[in-house]
Amino acid sequence: MSARPLSTPQERAADDTGSAGPTTPAVTLRPRRVVRLSWIGSVVVVALFVAIAIVLRNTDTGVYFRFADQVSMVLLGLLIAAGLLLLARPRVRADADGIEVRNILQTRRFAWGEIVGIAFPDGASWARLDLPDDEYLPVLAVQAVDRMYAVDGIRELRALRTAAHARLAAARREAAEQAAAQEPAVPDDAAPNDPASNDAASNDAGKQTAAHHDPTARDEAAGPTDTRD
Repeated sequence: MSARPLSTPQERAADDTGSAGPTTPAVTLRPRRVVRLSWIGSVVVVALFVAIAIVLRNTDTGVYFRFADQVSMVLLGLLIAAGLLLLARPRVRADADGIEVRNILQTRRFAWGEIVGIAFPDGASWARLDLPDDEYLPVLAVQAVDRMYAVDGIRELRALRTAAHARLAAARREAAEQAAAQEPAVPDDAAPNDPASNDAASNDAGKQTAAHHDPTARDEAAGPTDTRD
């Protein structure tokens, strides 16, 4: 695994506080020991099958091996070597936007907002990504056999995730502030809408209209008159 360790105090502080800056570099991780062993194993297998194919033609075993049989032995060795090289495929690429995990047969990419956590459980052989709904994805590129290389890789991935979540939280706060600023302000002296006052005003307006058209109603609206001399 070609993990670039956290060598600067600024990066270590970003890992601890979750305040990594926008210049956080991308990270590419591969298993180190497994890649080495898979390449060595594949070369040994191919060499072994080629040697067997050459020796079989010249060995007196009572069985006649043709050239096609020799080619088949070599091809068989190449197929086994290709299977061993599949162990070298795991890779992790992470940047400020998300993380891409390539295992032996599958490649998936996630935005940091989809990642709940990056874990390395006790006794596990490799790390994993914790996803929503209690799901997780194995990360075969970060393996326990690589020891400190795996530790440094986990730190860098966690620093990228923490920085991304901090940016998402800041963006949500800014969006909420902008939405609050765009809401129309309600005047403090605006009177509440009182249904009883509205009904009284409507009744007074009706009485005045009736008094204007009906003299009797106008006298009633004016109230009793004093007839004393």
